[in-house]
Amino acid sequence: MRKTTLLSTALICLAMLSSCGDKPEVPAGDPNTKSSGSVFAMDTYMTVTAYGDDREAGVSAATEEMTRLEKLWSVTDEQSEIYAVNHAGGGSTAVSGETAELLEFALDMHEATGGALDISLYPVLRAWGFTTGEYRVPDEEEIASLLEKTGAEKISLGDNTVTLPEDMEIDLGAVAKGCAGDKAVAALKEQGVECAILDLGGNIQTLGETKPDGTKWKIGIRDPYGEGSAATLETGEGAVITSGGYERYFEQDGKVYKHILDPKTGRPAESGLASATAIGDEGRYCDALSTSLYVLGAEGAEELWRKRGDFDMVLICEDGSFVITEGIEQSFQLTVPAELKVLRK
Repeated sequence: MRKTTLLSTALICLAMLSSCGDKPEVPAGDPNTKSSGSVFAMDTYMTVTAYGDDREAGVSAATEEMTRLEKLWSVTDEQSEIYAVNHAGGGSTAVSGETAELLEFALDMHEATGGALDISLYPVLRAWGFTTGEYRVPDEEEIASLLEKTGAEKISLGDNTVTLPEDMEIDLGAVAKGCAGDKAVAALKEQGVECAILDLGGNIQTLGETKPDGTKWKIGIRDPYGEGSAATLETGEGAVITSGGYERYFEQDGKVYKHILDPKTGRPAESGLASATAIGDEGRYCDALSTSLYVLGAEGAEELWRKRGDFDMVLICEDGSFVITEGIEQSFQLTVPAELKVLRK
């Protein structure tokens, strides 16, 4: 096992690639001409890089869309719909169609993952300090009390209305960035952009099956045990999204506590995984999957993959080994010495 260095992001876009590195000025109209823009939303920096003649309008539209969604789904903004839902005191709250749709998706994923994805853990996360930075280890009695108020299956959705049990609070953090990426890609397309890459705090989404030079997008998967990337993946249009315990953590009395909680225990998940990457067509789906796979561990993740069959994955185990699915075998390459297992149906 390689020496552990905890890092802050899950995916990196490789600087050696022409799609992400600086280029000399090129003539207007050249498909390699690019424009980039960044916003801080959903607790992370989000960067959009677009190519072609409509790139600037596309970047502007995409970043505006992500800012709009942040205001809609923020758990702390008193003007957001999610804040209103969380402070309804057990009453029903009217929400927009897109918020209702995302909530319905999150509940579907809660059921599909056997509860591994649960948007009702916000009070438990807050008790650990993962939402505020005021880290602490809650005692078992406090955790048990808080868990009684969780359970996404208790959330009721009506005709664009949401009802939570009293004292329950939700947080869409496990699906919001992926959904924002999907909607940003749609905004880029509406402006005529055919080629772009989005880095949403480690969530990578691409528009276009290839870069302007005709080659596939090449994404680096962050090494949770060292600097740089542990592997690379060539991909077309879609999403490559990773969850890892190294994204946010604290140490107390010699023990490291990581921010991804197991909904069953209310404690940091101890699944044997260092990170889990989901690869697929839709950002919100891969966002939900990456968290779920991490919580489920290698065995549970394999079971979910065999059951659903509509995504690929890269699992980095705590012993330094890798597990990947057969759909990416030809496009995946290790950049560190490690044992590799390929799952086949």
